[in-house]
This record gives sequence, C-alpha cells and structure tokens, in this order.
Amino acid sequence: MANGIGRCLREWGINKIFTVTVDNASSNDVTVKELSKQLTKMGTNLMNGTHLHVRCMAHIMNLVVQDGLKESSVSIERVRHAVRYVRQSPARLKRFKECFDVEQLNSKKTLCLDVPTRWNSTYLMLRRAIEFECAFSHYASSEIGLRHYLEHSYIDVGIPTGELLSSDWDNVKRITKFLEIFYLLTLKISGSRYVTSNIHFLEICAVAVYLKQLIANEDIVLSEMAKNMKEKFDKYWGDPGKMNKIIFISCILDPRYKIESVGFALVKMFGVDPGATIQAEVTKYMTSLFSEYVKSSSKGVVLASSSDCSSLDTSTSGLSGSQASTQNIGLLESLMQDIKKYKSGSGGVDTRTELDKYLGEETEDDTKEFDVLLWWKLNSARFPILAEMARDILAVPVSSVASECAFSTGGRLLDSFRSSLTPKLVQALVCLQDWLRNEKLKQLISVEEDLDKIEQLEQVTVNEVEALYELFEKINSSIVDDGLVHKIFLYCLSNSFWSC
Repeated sequence: MANGIGRCLREWGINKIFTVTVDNASSNDVTVKELSKQLTKMGTNLMNGTHLHVRCMAHIMNLVVQDGLKESSVSIERVRHAVRYVRQSPARLKRFKECFDVEQLNSKKTLCLDVPTRWNSTYLMLRRAIEFECAFSHYASSEIGLRHYLEHSYIDVGIPTGELLSSDWDNVKRITKFLEIFYLLTLKISGSRYVTSNIHFLEICAVAVYLKQLIANEDIVLSEMAKNMKEKFDKYWGDPGKMNKIIFISCILDPRYKIESVGFALVKMFGVDPGATIQAEVTKYMTSLFSEYVKSSSKGVVLASSSDCSSLDTSTSGLSGSQASTQNIGLLESLMQDIKKYKSGSGGVDTRTELDKYLGEETEDDTKEFDVLLWWKLNSARFPILAEMARDILAVPVSSVASECAFSTGGRLLDSFRSSLTPKLVQALVCLQDWLRNEKLKQLISVEEDLDKIEQLEQVTVNEVEALYELFEKINSSIVDDGLVHKIFLYCLSNSFWSC
C-alpha cells in the first residue's frame, strides 16, 4: 500500500507530506512506517516522521461508543421491539398515528427503526420514540397485540423483552442524552470545511473527564456504559507518551488556548506530575519543529545570506562601480549586524523568537465568531515563520472519514457484487451519495430522519411521470410530427408535469 501511495504522490508531483490521517487498522501502522522511509529518502520527512501518523479520532470514538453499547440496556430493547412492531404493517402505523390526535401531538414525523451496525441510528430511533412517548402509552392500552408481542419476543435466549414501562422511558431518556454528546462530537470532528485539529485534544480531555464523572454516578446503567467506554478510551488515549504531539501543538497554535489551556487539560486528564512532564515534552518538540521551519523557510535563507555578507573582504580596490555598490551594501549590513549585537548586549533588542513572542502574548477571547485561520492570516506579518507552521498544522484533519461512515460499526467488505462494478459506476454511486448528503440539501430534509417524507415525494414523482406518459400517448396519437412529440415530452419531463 505504501508503494501505491508513493507512486501516486510522484505522479501528482507531491513530495512533501506533513501527516497522514488513517484509521486504527494494524495494516495502516505498517503502511505509514514504509511511507515514512520513502519520504526520508526523498529528504522531505520532517522531524524524521515522528508526527506523520495521525489516528482517526472519529474511528476511535466510534469504537469507544460501540463498547459502551455492548451491554445493551433492557429498556433500549423494549423500545426497539415496540418500534419494530408498529412499523411492521401499514395498518399498525396508521392506528399509531391516530393516537397523535388523541394525545394532541402535532407532528408529521414518524418512527424510525435502528440498524444494529450503526449506533447513531439507535440514538436517532430513541430520540424519535421519546417524542411519541404519550402515543405509545395510548397505543399500548388499546392495542393488545403490542403487549402480546413484547411478552413473547426475546432480548436473548431465555430472556423475554417484557412490557414497556414508564421506568424504561426514564432510562431511555438518560441514555439518549448520553449518546447525544458523542453523536454531536462525531459530527463536529468529521467536518472537512473547517479546522478540526485545534480542538482535537480538548475534545478528548472533555470526554475523559465526562466518563470519569459517569463512572462515579449512582445511575447503574450509565455507570456500566461509562466503564466499558473508559477501558477502550484508555487503550488509545490513556498513555500521553503514545499520543501524537501534533494534537497538542495544534491546540497551542490556536491563540484562544495556547500552552496554558493545554497544560491545564493535561493535568486534568493525567494528573499533576504526568501532566507537567508531557507539557515539557510538547514544548520541547514544538521548539524543535519551529527550528526546522526556520531552517527551511525562505526568510531563514535571507537571514543566512545576510549574515554571510558580514564576512566579505573589505577591500574595494579594482572593483567596478556596480561591484563597489554591492560591496557597500554588504558593509552597511555588516554595520547593522554589529549595532544589533551591541543593542542585544545592552538589552535594547528583543532576542526572543517568534514562538516565544507568540506564547508570551495574552490569549484571544473565545467567541463563536473567532476564525483561527483568519487570525493567522492577519498576524502573518508579525509571525511569518510561525504562520507557515500554523498553516500546515491547522490543516491536519483529525478524521479520515465522513460522519456517516464513522457511525458504522460494521466491517467495510467488498462483496462479489461491489467488486464487479465498473470504475465509472462506482464513481457515480459515490457522487450520488455525496449529493444526497449535501449541506444545502440537509437544511431542507434529512435522508436518515425524514424517510417517510422522501417516500411520499417519490410517490408524487412516480404519479406525475405516469400521468405524463398518459398525456404523451394522447399527444402522440394526435400529432404526426414525431420530433415535435419528443421535444414536448422532454420539456415536460425537465420542467415537471404541472408546468406543461
């Protein structure tokens, strides 16, 4: 795989790779190591590839939540079975919707059943079911079939589902509120149109603190879920020494947080002594990384050439006018260097680096309108080299997949059908999925949550097309010109039937 990536990079003319964000498959560890060796041979492997491998936060968070849901609550199973029963037939669903009027529920939404391999669908199912708690109670009291179904269905071998009680709704509400935190977090870190690396570590710390609080909670259900999740969490983020230093540095390069916020979060997450140790290591690594940027920066080259001028031969005999002019510039710069050294010795010049100056300034106010990229753009004149460093680090994605893929707990396998698809057909399917999940479309309708509404729209479209065909047949029988008939049909089809 590393050879394939390397070949693509050469074809595309890319020879500088800062980081590679991949999921947690062991094969990816080997791939990144081999890729690091190739970059070293090319002479572009910054810091010997120490920070090259970035683990996908969305994948790790998915594994953490998945472990929490392994011990599935009985209350979740009861709600799931109740939803399944209602959705199994149109007649049941119709009677269920009739309960809306009785309970004065003004909603056009309907129930949605979850998919076992997608924990977000479980969250969406529970969230929707909670909205119809009153309707469920009324339906259960008048529909003996639901009670019979729950009594004779099983959660596991020998464990009946049982009646859906008010205590189950209380449990489900707490679990839904718990899952909502991770649902929104996954959506947030899976974005590709805004910076995510600057909040990576702070989000991890917030989850760690939250899980610790839940473990000590008196709620047995949430406490057990939190324990299972904390075990998986510690596997990936429990040892700060194994964490990529870039996730700390990217937070420091956000002027709202800097080193103070990172230091506080480290202590909060790992304790005083371990937190102080890792903070010192991060500061050291960041200083070394900044030095690498100084060496490779074009501004660093200018400074180096300027210092070389100070050692030029002071003799100007035998030089032409233009050569003497160039020599005079070198003499002036040499004098300026001596003046700077004099001022430095007398305390008149600030000898701090850009990094020292940046860290020494006050943090910016943390507002929703704050744009970290715009801040660095406006302050690039004051911190030219550090701005280049921030540009690269803040561009690092913390997730390698879109949120809809991150929620899936199923394996990504290529079956015989998918393997037989042509490249163009696969491209068309990928594009179609991307269009369906377009941000503008999401503002109008959610594919996951408004399935019934989509089905109604599809049915309307089908009816329009059928009516269009009937009209087409009538026109076809009365018009001799086939070309005109074809044009009329295409016009109606493209502008919708009703505009004809």
